[in-house]
Amino acid sequence: MINIDFPIFRFKIKQETTKEFIYDEIRRNWFVLTPEEWVRQNFIQYLTATKKYPASLIAIEKEIKVGELKKRFDIVIYKDAIPWMIVECKQMDVQLKGNVLQQVLTYNLHLQANYLAITNGNVSFLWERKNDEFVEINNFPVW
Repeated sequence: MINIDFPIFRFKIKQETTKEFIYDEIRRNWFVLTPEEWVRQNFIQYLTATKKYPASLIAIEKEIKVGELKKRFDIVIYKDAIPWMIVECKQMDVQLKGNVLQQVLTYNLHLQANYLAITNGNVSFLWERKNDEFVEINNFPVW
């Protein structure tokens, strides 16, 4: 398990009728501020501000095809034009159990990334591919 000190960031938030929206700096658009979106935006700030992962190499909520099913991943970081890390975000009250790991493993059938992460904003887990299996590690890799 990895505990993350999220950087302080002044998010752009606006209210429209009964919904709040948050501005995504990477997608350059406003999105409904759901509990999961809050975790995703904070995690993106951690990746870009703390770990120095280039924002230009981060994809958010893109559709992929896994078998006959269409799925949407939360975050994928690319390195050398191939998926390097997949991050699955859940809202803070969701426990990170096997079903969440299974979800990111399913995405990886298509993407074939070397790092898989799951987070709910309170705790995070990270695995690295070593010899065709994933081993839990305790720190996000240096860019």
